[in-house]
Amino acid sequence: MSTKEYTLDEVAKHNKPGDFWVAIDARVYDLSRFMNMHPGGVSVLLDPEVAGQDATEAFYSLHRAEVLDRPQYKRLQIGVVGGQKSVIAGHVPGQLSQVPYAEPSWLTSGYHSPYYSENHRQFQKAVRKFVDEEIYPEAQIKEEDGTRVSQELVDKMAALNINAMRLGPGKHLKGLTLMNGLVKPEEFDYFHELILTQEITRCGARGYGDGLLSGMVIGLPPVLNFGSDELKARIVPEVFQGKKFISLAISEAHAGSDVMGLQTTAVKSEDGKDWIINGTKKWITNGVFSDYFTVGCKTEDGFTVILVERGPGVETKSIKTSYSPSAGTAYITFDNARAPVGNTLGEEGGGIFFVRGNFNHERWVMCCGSARSQRSVVEECLKWSAQRKAFGKPLNSLAVIRSKLAEMMTRSETTQNWLENITYQMNNMSYKQQAGKLAGPIGLLKAHCTSSAQETAKDAVQIFGGRGITRTGMGRYIEHYHRTIAFDALLGGAEDVLRDLAVRQALRVMPKNARL
Repeated sequence: MSTKEYTLDEVAKHNKPGDFWVAIDARVYDLSRFMNMHPGGVSVLLDPEVAGQDATEAFYSLHRAEVLDRPQYKRLQIGVVGGQKSVIAGHVPGQLSQVPYAEPSWLTSGYHSPYYSENHRQFQKAVRKFVDEEIYPEAQIKEEDGTRVSQELVDKMAALNINAMRLGPGKHLKGLTLMNGLVKPEEFDYFHELILTQEITRCGARGYGDGLLSGMVIGLPPVLNFGSDELKARIVPEVFQGKKFISLAISEAHAGSDVMGLQTTAVKSEDGKDWIINGTKKWITNGVFSDYFTVGCKTEDGFTVILVERGPGVETKSIKTSYSPSAGTAYITFDNARAPVGNTLGEEGGGIFFVRGNFNHERWVMCCGSARSQRSVVEECLKWSAQRKAFGKPLNSLAVIRSKLAEMMTRSETTQNWLENITYQMNNMSYKQQAGKLAGPIGLLKAHCTSSAQETAKDAVQIFGGRGITRTGMGRYIEHYHRTIAFDALLGGAEDVLRDLAVRQALRVMPKNARL
């Protein structure tokens, strides 16, 4: 990249086919040989406000800043404009955004929070840098090509014990070195986990994000909490180390939120040593590439959860959904599949109780992701409405646009603040207390998150217009968000089911003597 200096007068002399320069943000580009390859056609470049001119405003009305960072376009730069400095703030890995409402208030200069310590702040910096440098680039590629997360990245996450941290605080962290020693295992709490989840969500690739071992986040806790010591010693380390993969297999074609309606059966073999499992599971995240499945089954005693290893009688196939196949969403068939009775998680017939408890953490994790992705949409819309002109003025000069932005900001802030309150309760309650007190509030929070997110997605598309439904270019993040937003509203329990759950739990503790 040349640093040779040119004046704008010199640039203006090169304004015709075969000899064509432009200046963009104090950088000079020679597009002479690129003109015929320009995706928008030659005529766009020959516009009098572009040809041989400072085309910064025209460029950023059509392109994202990241375009100029691509190698094929970097090579076109021949110098800089003398006396000018670049004013467009490029993204630096690990850096906080300066756009209002783009970061939660605790990360915003001048704001305070009772929840986060200095260690949380150091942790956030380290995780963001890792996400920006390692996860984000791969996410953009694999969301499009549909391939699973690379083993190389999984290994890098395992080296920092990110895989283990994603399951939250607990005994499973004992003896581990977290983020190169940044956090002591006994001091890791749910706010650390919230930070980790929200930073990973910033990759902005919904299918890949689920493919990034979310099956482990919901499939391994039952093993940790209810598996035998022998089972945990064998399974947990290899999953944390990224050598094996696991998913939660509960939902079926005939039973989603209705867990007790499951039809997959497990009966004991004649010698009583094995479970023989028959049935199907559907919409199983990470199922395509999982080695282990935490399976909900109907047994003689009721509902039982069994860890099933991939092997004879277990077949998985990919399900095509609205987001990327990199999530590994699977349809699973169990045809006389076998699992040792020792793979039973918890008591036979008692599976419903700890599956419900497991749902709390799963739904809370989804709330963390939803809150962060909404904030990313707010940032996109604030940037776009400032640089896009309509009727000769910036888009944000229109009252109707400012009204939409206000609603989006409100939803983002209320979601994050409610989430932080719930997280504080989790930090100060035992697992049993959480199951008893927080199932309803977490259910309500998740329903609020996902319904708010859908409103935000709709408003964002209106702000971006046609670009909001285009899979590339300025609105690609908005299009992706709008297309995949329904996943959060369904996974972990549909909105209406969760709202009803919250009300029913509230009614159980309604005082008998309460009267108007």
